[in-house]
Amino acid sequence: ARSITSTSTLDLLTPIRACRPPLHGPPLLFDMMMHFHRRLHSAIVLIVLVASIITTHVMSEGPSRYLTSRTKGSNSILLPKGALSEIRSVIESSSTAQSQQPSSILSSSSSSIISSSTPLRGGATQTSAPTTSSSVPKPIRVAFQGEAGAYSEKSLRELLGPNVIAVPRPNFESCYRAVASKECDYALMPIENSLGGSIHENYDLMLRYDLTIVAEHDFRVRHCLLTKPGMDVTKIKYAISHSQALSQCDNYLRARGITPLATYDTAGSAKMISSALKGDAFGREMPEGCTPDNTAAIASDLAGLTFGLECKQEGIEDDDSNFTRFLLLGRKGVAQHLNKKTPCKTSLVFTLPNSAGALYKSLACFSLRDIDMSKIESRPMSAALLNYLRFKNAVTYSKQATSSQKYGKDLPRFRYLFYLDILSSELDEGVQNALHHLREQSDYCRVLGSYPAKSRLVGPVAEAVEALNVANAGKPSTGDLRLKKLPSDEDEARQLKIGLIGYGKFGNYLSQQLSQHSVRCIDTLDKSKEAEENNVEYYPNFDMTNFLQGLDVVIITVPMIELEETLESLPVDKLRNKLVVEVCPLNVYPKTVLTRMLPSEADILCTNPMFSPGMNVDGRSGKSLDGLPFVYEKVRIRDTSRADSFLSTFERARAQMVEMASEDHDAYVADAEFVTHLTGRLLDRNLLPVTPVSSREYAALCDLADLTGNDTFDLFYGMFKFNDRAKMLLDKMRDNLASVERKLAAKEAYLAASAEMKNSERQKLLAECKMLLREMARSSAPAPVTESKKDGEDKPSS
Repeated sequence: ARSITSTSTLDLLTPIRACRPPLHGPPLLFDMMMHFHRRLHSAIVLIVLVASIITTHVMSEGPSRYLTSRTKGSNSILLPKGALSEIRSVIESSSTAQSQQPSSILSSSSSSIISSSTPLRGGATQTSAPTTSSSVPKPIRVAFQGEAGAYSEKSLRELLGPNVIAVPRPNFESCYRAVASKECDYALMPIENSLGGSIHENYDLMLRYDLTIVAEHDFRVRHCLLTKPGMDVTKIKYAISHSQALSQCDNYLRARGITPLATYDTAGSAKMISSALKGDAFGREMPEGCTPDNTAAIASDLAGLTFGLECKQEGIEDDDSNFTRFLLLGRKGVAQHLNKKTPCKTSLVFTLPNSAGALYKSLACFSLRDIDMSKIESRPMSAALLNYLRFKNAVTYSKQATSSQKYGKDLPRFRYLFYLDILSSELDEGVQNALHHLREQSDYCRVLGSYPAKSRLVGPVAEAVEALNVANAGKPSTGDLRLKKLPSDEDEARQLKIGLIGYGKFGNYLSQQLSQHSVRCIDTLDKSKEAEENNVEYYPNFDMTNFLQGLDVVIITVPMIELEETLESLPVDKLRNKLVVEVCPLNVYPKTVLTRMLPSEADILCTNPMFSPGMNVDGRSGKSLDGLPFVYEKVRIRDTSRADSFLSTFERARAQMVEMASEDHDAYVADAEFVTHLTGRLLDRNLLPVTPVSSREYAALCDLADLTGNDTFDLFYGMFKFNDRAKMLLDKMRDNLASVERKLAAKEAYLAASAEMKNSERQKLLAECKMLLREMARSSAPAPVTESKKDGEDKPSS
């Protein structure tokens, strides 16, 4: 939730937003009210800061100097020397920060507000570094993707200097994970290339991890031809490098008759040649026919220095406009350290409804306030974010069923994210108003960071880099500052011995997810055939002692109603110094049983993997865990490394890891799980026949019936037995069904009565019509002629 929602003190102005005029005119009233709110907030903060300065002087110099002086009827406070100048500097600095967000003033201390700014390399600005008792600056660890000497490391050195510690990582996500776990301070990630375009994986990872952009750097890519020392260029037959680097040097290689061969990395190709020269095993990874005597590598000059190769020619790329934009990511932002003299950018991401003119209206939030934009790009959103928006919409519309809906309840299968870069700080007043305006139109909007543009550094990163440069000034170079491994690398590479007690459908499914570890299973039934298919070692039920021997993790996958009986049958002493994991749909009851029956030396982890065999979400196969929740509680953990290594298996599979107390988990999940499985069991397959044409609702019901049908009845009974509200939910379901039946019967009776009434009224109307017709016929018929009249007509007139 922290990576998806963002709040500020300006959210208190929700009633004021209703006063914002439509998009066709400038939003003056809205911006004026926001400006007044910030002025008032800044005045309050200023009073608090002045009071804190006076209090600091009182505590440091004694209260006797601040006694009230009553001379000639005056009542004034005697301020100490220097306090007045401090207060004046606070007032001056606050006047220059009027356009900043009020929360930024609160988050920074008075010393950071009144500190002076000094220039750093390349035009960067630096806040005065605080004085510390230690003269040794803290080292800075910066993660990058690739081998040592890669272009990412060279970009890192250009931006941060030679005194930071570079940490090479095997892939992009491991860089994000290293910063999020505080093993590294920053990560330098490529985001786009002038020739190859955007690197979409890093866009997606910025949403997955709660990191903030603190700087950017435009790196000029210059490819170098690297060979073993003293080699004749005319003897080069092959060039090895990354496929993209080879394509960028295609004309150079063709002109010299050099055959390009693709490898996994640019710096890695240099490492292959160097390893082959030394006779290392990695040198044998070179493509077939390649030797150090006939092969060159295309990489950076830093890779040549790192692996002891000679640079025969630099800048061999076909296009000299090859630039890669890098972003420096950290755990804390630097927006509060930006000033109006520093060119800056703000990167944000948002979604929009699928309606006409939605993008135009969102961009108008910035254009109407004269905010310049430098980039916009759209990307399909991830499954995790799409599921979150579905949950958010479901909650919203359940609470506001009668309100006007901006979006439909059913989100489309494809939703798009818009990434936007603007040339202003997040804390500028106009940007703040534009963001609040944008959030009214979007159901998801996140600021990825406000940072200085053009390779500048500000804030803590600038202070730390400058401190390292000062501490190492005049000292001889100690060589390349790199850290080859992180502590978490050992946990990820650690192969656990895992035992599954119970090898039903879910146990079988779990063994497939844990295939990187050594897995064994035991069951009351003969599961040897199923275990062999998944490369799992099977033990019969009578061989429990040998099964538990040497295990690191014991996962109990039996139904919840059999949990206590299963624990009673186990040799409890054999569970000492092991991690015991339960995977029940409810956690409070298993937590109580495990803590009561297991020895204190056994670690306990309560989990609820909210996925099952055959699950298919948005077209994903049942083996994909991307975005699916994995809820866990570390009930009693002594060996944290073992527990983290077990959990990292699901984290690397991109499951959504949610640490939650068992009591909270059951409060949120118990009722929903029971109703879901109850509904699925009521939907018998005979009620859902296969049809050539079906609606999305019908398909969803079929999926629900299939998913719940794969689970045993014992699992469902456990949800009923250990949920105190289950009987109430059953009664409610029965009442709802009876209510639906009554409504159907009432509707049917109403329609029948209406039809009968209409029929009786029709008969009555027909009778009236017949009567009227008779009367009309009677009135229009000629009158009968009498005899006297006939005789008179025969006589002639006199």
